[in-house]
Amino acid sequence: MLNNQTLDKLTGMKLSAMAKEYRRQLEHNPTSALSFDERFGMLVDSEWAARKNNQLKRLLKNANLRLKNACLEDIDYSPTHNIDKNMISRLADCAWVREGRNLIICGATGTGKTFLACAFGQAACRQSFKVKYYRVNRLLTDLAIGHGDGSYNKIMRDLKKTDLIILDDFGMAILDPISSRDLLEVIEDRFGAKATIIATQLPVASWHELFEDSTIADAILDRVIHNSYRFELKGDSKRRDNIPEKTSDISA
Repeated sequence: MLNNQTLDKLTGMKLSAMAKEYRRQLEHNPTSALSFDERFGMLVDSEWAARKNNQLKRLLKNANLRLKNACLEDIDYSPTHNIDKNMISRLADCAWVREGRNLIICGATGTGKTFLACAFGQAACRQSFKVKYYRVNRLLTDLAIGHGDGSYNKIMRDLKKTDLIILDDFGMAILDPISSRDLLEVIEDRFGAKATIIATQLPVASWHELFEDSTIADAILDRVIHNSYRFELKGDSKRRDNIPEKTSDISA
């Protein structure tokens, strides 16, 4: 009876994982040989693990990563891709996110920029950081709409409090002065406090040409480039490897 009351109380306090482990211990006789401290530690560990798993699920869902299964463990280190394994290892603990540093990933289409960006995004979620993935053009469109419907400030607040944002497909179009100022506001709010990943086909040396307003270009580049780690991906498009070969029917 007392055991059932304890289970009911654990469930009532929303300690469901602890209740499940307690029930398992009651049904599994060998645990009776364990000390109270050992059994209690197992109860706490089960609840802690369940909560961490639930937290990770929430963080990954909110991150909305374009490649949801991308992870650092699955990176292809073939020499043709020019990915520095030592740098990946140094950055895997995401200390750079805590320090508000940036990550720039450049490379031709299909070389794995989005995969690498999303893999770091998943790694940051594992470290309990809040992450959000954006395609740059869509984000700038949302900000432009926000000026008219009153949602601009809310979007900016959400961006400011997110530990890591991923800006994918940067440089797909020339940025007019309004879009440039919006992007500058995003970068300025995060500078030195929050981390940003930028994935782009363009080398950093060509970024200045993307902005119609050179003054804003200077301001953005100064805040992004000098506070960043860089990857320069190379090689053929990986998408090409996934295209099935066509077969032709030959009639006899």
